[in-house]
Amino acid sequence: MKLREQMPELDGATAWINDEVTKADLVGEKATLIHFWSVSCYLCKEAMPEINGLRDEYDDQLNVVAVHMPRSEDDLDMGVIEAMAMGHDITQPIFVDSEHKLTDAFENKYVPAYYVFDKEGKLRHFQAGGSGMDMLRKRLNRVLGEE
Repeated sequence: MKLREQMPELDGATAWINDEVTKADLVGEKATLIHFWSVSCYLCKEAMPEINGLRDEYDDQLNVVAVHMPRSEDDLDMGVIEAMAMGHDITQPIFVDSEHKLTDAFENKYVPAYYVFDKEGKLRHFQAGGSGMDMLRKRLNRVLGEE
């Protein structure tokens, strides 16, 4: 995805955990952080407390959606995904993307990966990898400051 492109529709989930949301639910009132993760990704687990911190800190200004992107057959077990979500306090909606439909729509190749959209649904920041949480927070604050 290129900067300023519109958020893709959230279509093609093999399952939703916690809650199901649509693009229409997310666009209009708040900025949105969509983060891709996988149960087999160590860096994802390491970053989750910070993502949850952003979710809780900016609750009234920010939508947060997790996308589980499997990296292998071993990552397809719903029981493992649900247990990991519970164990890492992922209370935001989780789009389970076992067929990589949303992954393809985002043209995403990485976990963890973070996409920040403004309230109009335009991509304002993308970043991949486990480090750089300070940069993510800075970009998020910039988008939230414009709202």
